Amino acid sequence: MHLADRPARRRLSAALDNLAVTFHGMTAHPDEHNCACHWGSPEELSLLKTPDVELEPDLLRRTWQAIDWTDHAAVLRRILPQFAAVLVAGRAEPLFGLEEAGYSFARGRWQQWPDDHAGPVREFLHAWWVQSLTEPDAIVPAHQVFVMCAEASGTVGPWLAEWEKQTGYLSDRHLAEAAAEWESELLADSLPWSVGWYEHDEEEMRAELVAWLLDHAAVRLRESGASADLQHRIRLLGLTGEDRWTDPHWPGYGC
Repeated sequence: MHLADRPARRRLSAALDNLAVTFHGMTAHPDEHNCACHWGSPEELSLLKTPDVELEPDLLRRTWQAIDWTDHAAVLRRILPQFAAVLVAGRAEPLFGLEEAGYSFARGRWQQWPDDHAGPVREFLHAWWVQSLTEPDAIVPAHQVFVMCAEASGTVGPWLAEWEKQTGYLSDRHLAEAAAEWESELLADSLPWSVGWYEHDEEEMRAELVAWLLDHAAVRLRESGASADLQHRIRLLGLTGEDRWTDPHWPGYGC
C-alpha cells in the first residue's frame, strides 16, 4: 500500500514535519546546567544550547529522562523534533515503560505553551495515537502509545474518545491486547502503569479507564471474539469486594 493510500501515516508524517518546522532553531536556556557526574559532559550540554544539531541516541535519552533541568520546557522544545521521531520509530528505550516519555512531556507543561507551540505537540500525539490504532505496521504497540499520551496530557479522556471512534478490526484487536495487558492491575484496583507527574490524578484516570472498559469496550470485546476468560475479567471490574473475588471467574491474582 502506498503512502497516498494511508491517511493515518500521512497525518503522522505531516505532524512530525510540523514539529520540525515549529521548533527549528530552539535551544536550552543559555544558563541551563546539569550534573556532569550523573547526566553528561559540558561538551554534551553545549549541544543542547546549539540549535538543530542531532543528538547521539544515548545523549537524547539521557536528556529527555532527566528530571532536574532548570527550564525543562526549553530543553523539551530543543529536542522535540528528534524525540518525536525516535518515539514513533520505537527507539526511545525507556527504562521501564513508555509512560516515562509521557512524563517528559508533562514536565515541560506543553499544554500551557502558546497555541502555535502547543498545537503541533497536540496534533503529533493525536496523529500518532490514530496511526497506532489503524495501521497494521505501526511499530509501537497501541497500548503503549495510549499510556504515553495519557501521561503526556494528564488524562485518558481524549484517547479513549478516539478509540471509541475507531471501530475497525485492527482497533478491536488492539483493544483486546490492551485489556489483556491491563486487567490484572485493574482487578487489583491499580492503574496499570506508573504515574510519574505529581499533578496527574492517578485514581481519576483509573476510574475513567475502568468505566470506559465496562461501558464501551466490553461490547467490542464480545463482538470481536475475545476469549471468554478475558471478557469475564473485564466484567469483574464492575464488581467490588467479596462479590469480585468470590465470583467463579475470579482469576485468583495475589493468592
